Amino acid sequence: MSFSQLNTFRCRTISSSSGKDLLPQAASSIPRAIGTAEINTAILSFEGTKQRIKKLFNKVDLSVSSYDTAWVAMVPSPNSGREPFFPECVNWLLDNQLHDGSWGTPDLHPLLTKDALLSTLACILALKRWNIGEKQIDNGLHFIALNLASATDGEQPSPVGFDIIFPSMIEYAFDLDVNLPVGGSTLDALLLRRDVELQRGNGSNSEGWRAYLAYISEGIGKSQDWEMVMKYQKKNGSLFNSPSTTAAAFTHLNNAGCLSYLRSLIEKFGSAVPTIYPLDKYARLSMVSSLESMGVDRHFREEIRSVLDETYRCWLQGDEDILSDAGTCAMAFRLLRLHGYDVSADPLSQFSEDRFFNSLGGYLKDTGAALELFRASEVIIHPDESVLEKQHYWTTHFLKQELSNNLTQAYRLNKHIDQVDDALRLPSYATLGRLSSRKAIKYYNTDSTKMLKSSYRCTNVGNEDFLKLAVEDFNMCQSIHREELECLSRWVVESRLDKLNFARQKQAYCYFSAAATLFPPELSDARISWAKNGVLTTVVDDFFDVGGSEVELVNLVQLIEKWDVNERTDSCSEQVEIIFSAIKSTVNEIGANAYPRQERSVTNHFIEIWLDLVKSMLKEAQWLINNSAPILDEYMENAYVSFALGPIVLPALYFVGPKLSEEAVRSSEFHQLYKLMSTCGRLLNDMQSFKRESAEGKLNSVTLAMLYGDGSVTEEETFTEMKSIITSKRRELQRLVLQKDSLVPRACKDLFWNMCKIVHLFYAKHDGFTGHDLMKTVNGVTEEPIILSELQAESK
Repeated sequence: MSFSQLNTFRCRTISSSSGKDLLPQAASSIPRAIGTAEINTAILSFEGTKQRIKKLFNKVDLSVSSYDTAWVAMVPSPNSGREPFFPECVNWLLDNQLHDGSWGTPDLHPLLTKDALLSTLACILALKRWNIGEKQIDNGLHFIALNLASATDGEQPSPVGFDIIFPSMIEYAFDLDVNLPVGGSTLDALLLRRDVELQRGNGSNSEGWRAYLAYISEGIGKSQDWEMVMKYQKKNGSLFNSPSTTAAAFTHLNNAGCLSYLRSLIEKFGSAVPTIYPLDKYARLSMVSSLESMGVDRHFREEIRSVLDETYRCWLQGDEDILSDAGTCAMAFRLLRLHGYDVSADPLSQFSEDRFFNSLGGYLKDTGAALELFRASEVIIHPDESVLEKQHYWTTHFLKQELSNNLTQAYRLNKHIDQVDDALRLPSYATLGRLSSRKAIKYYNTDSTKMLKSSYRCTNVGNEDFLKLAVEDFNMCQSIHREELECLSRWVVESRLDKLNFARQKQAYCYFSAAATLFPPELSDARISWAKNGVLTTVVDDFFDVGGSEVELVNLVQLIEKWDVNERTDSCSEQVEIIFSAIKSTVNEIGANAYPRQERSVTNHFIEIWLDLVKSMLKEAQWLINNSAPILDEYMENAYVSFALGPIVLPALYFVGPKLSEEAVRSSEFHQLYKLMSTCGRLLNDMQSFKRESAEGKLNSVTLAMLYGDGSVTEEETFTEMKSIITSKRRELQRLVLQKDSLVPRACKDLFWNMCKIVHLFYAKHDGFTGHDLMKTVNGVTEEPIILSELQAESK
């Protein structure tokens, strides 16, 4: 649903047993304090932002690099060494000097002074090479004189290769009789830095070091091993997709492939070139990843599908632009797999630990690429994916090391470190949509300046419109969620559930689990079904645990079994009457809402789900009453049902969009999805509640595993085995969710996976559902809006 539909959208009215309307019009949640004109302005703004983002899918916008343009400008014509091959680049340098005498990024960032020094010196060399632009050269030299101290400032971020390239360019400037304002001590310090780095690198003699030397070839000059360098030439003729490296190589070798690449740059960009090209596939994948992580991908389904279809075609063809770069390959794999494309993890084997660190990215300790490899390694869905297992191990170790090093200086220009911290603390299978969206919005860097040999920006990767749209969408959804939660609280009172003193009051948690995953406005019915049934299963669980006598438990089961009864006369107690009345009215209400969507009655399915639950809970209660201990298999066959996810998840499936056929509901696939999800939840819960339940004399899978282990199985061994089972079941569940040949629609399957993520979050460290530790998290989804101006202020 688009923002423009908001003022006509109305949440389906959910009526309580008393007949009162419980859900207000969703539109009133936004404009309550403003008029129609303001609403229309907001709608137009939102739609305008969407359209601007959609246009970005058609064009990747890369900033130009004065540094790389200067090196292309220095390429001599093959006909005359006294003339430039690309005079348009020389003219660009003449026309694009900044007011302070530098070349590079306008409005110089204080952390980009080294970048400006390198670019400015390269431009001076290019102009001096062709004896042109004396005024520009003088202005450039003045800038260098004022800022040269930054060249040896260890607190300043350095362009890649700065300590080698900059001193070498100074020497070249002296050869060209450029009157550089470099004092003896400063020059000595720069040359010493270069010599130390060269000695250290040559001593290691690693493949990563050789790749690094090849990448900064323009800083090595005539002493470079050009035969070694050309081993890194790509199919497009470039070296490392770097115009400056390729220009230097062509100058020395006149390689036809290099020339073809340089000509393609001029043809595409005109008179100035970027510092890296091509970047199209990475940029578009980054757009998809950002829009998904920020929770606004539903507004761009067609564009995202187009990008992924094209990426899949390139993946199957072994496209170099995707498969040769670690970050791009890992991101492509993750996104394709999560969208159900059949992709093997085999191409990622080229980024094993030893091969990664023997690459240019590994030598440079590319945290961004390592983070993408880590994220890809979390999407293990087959039992034999050792490539991903190993990748997960080494990237985890590397990222932890980088995090502990607290590399503040290297990452002042982006927020990788924050993302690394989050990724390591919360695995992807324990993150919820709206929680991760809020963090992604917080960490999104609209000025995503990156640094290679010069700084560059790509507006497809860091864009103010992305942030603006995501914040507006988050707050719009949250305002609807807030009103729905208030209505849910009123429903609890009207249903008299608050009168049951034994029951935990968890409506905020129940609604949070719905809103965090089913957040779009049009999924209101799904959220209400999920949340109400969550409240009811909590009450029933407490009733069977502590609140009811055996007579009351049996009575409740019988009432649900018979269904069409008079709850007032057939209930043996007020407690039973309250619980059954709430279940019956809710089931009938949700069934009535589902009928027009499904064009058939599904109420009997809801009754069946509830009957299965209370029967399983009664069996557990009778085990406890009779002091009997079932074998572990018998316990688990009952316990995955008694964990009570059935009434929460299964009815909601009918409200997420696609029709859910009777054939699909009765299929083995449907049952397996339900069983795998519930088994994960049951085992996670049992591990966290083991000590408490043991003290209370209650049965638990951990207790039974140790009991039937003849006393030889320790608690630690049991927990290790349980974790292994959970991992296996979770991966099998995700595989079923992602596979395309399926009776159950993908939108429905996603709910099983979302609930699996919820239980992993709730039971990550302890019984988070029973405790109150998650209330701050809950409020972040339902209560606390995101303030765009605050995020913008933080990013400056």
